[in-house]
Amino acid sequence: MSIPDYYIDAANVPLSPPGPLLIVDADEVLLLFAEGFERFLRARGLYLDLSSYRLHGNVKRIADEVAALDVEVTALLEEFRAALDDLEAVEHARETIDGLRGMMDIVVLSNVTPPQAPARRRNLDALGFTFPLLVNTGSKGEAVKRLAAGSGQPVFFVDDIPQHHASVAKRSPEVFRIHLVGDKRLKPLLPLCPDAHIRAEDWRDADAFIRERLHEHHGRSRG
Repeated sequence: MSIPDYYIDAANVPLSPPGPLLIVDADEVLLLFAEGFERFLRARGLYLDLSSYRLHGNVKRIADEVAALDVEVTALLEEFRAALDDLEAVEHARETIDGLRGMMDIVVLSNVTPPQAPARRRNLDALGFTFPLLVNTGSKGEAVKRLAAGSGQPVFFVDDIPQHHASVAKRSPEVFRIHLVGDKRLKPLLPLCPDAHIRAEDWRDADAFIRERLHEHHGRSRG
């Protein structure tokens, strides 16, 4: 049976219980979204002002530094996301994921629409992130809860957005939450996330945390 390019229902994502599960965001966790969007904007005479962790209000014209209207930014994002297949990988993401893939199920949970999903799938596959892709809208707490219900323990969630960690903490407090921002320029723009168990400086930091929790879990299981 062939595996779909993406899933829209967490209940249909193939998992191997009772094994552990790693749920990872795409943009700024596996993929450098801001860098890719910057290239896209500059080809259109625009640039991204990285003075705050937002897009609307921060897209400006190179010629006069006037901010694009919100409706214009939304249209640019829609155009960019329609061909979202050439983003580069976050530093250390590939080797870390490769080292973990034999220990647990891995699912990419990304807030893209079904029409945008094929481009995201191509991008992930090209970089070696050949894991099930679950598309989502809005907060991620419910999707994580449903994925965790179909897996073993422990479950890990990696995302750059504090609101998603808050949502997961509310819906699935047992899930280990790792706050990771892949683009070094963006890290200072986000405060510490109180709903995450750890603010990982990079994927190597996240890897150490995940492996330590796995070791603790295996120790309890043997005991």
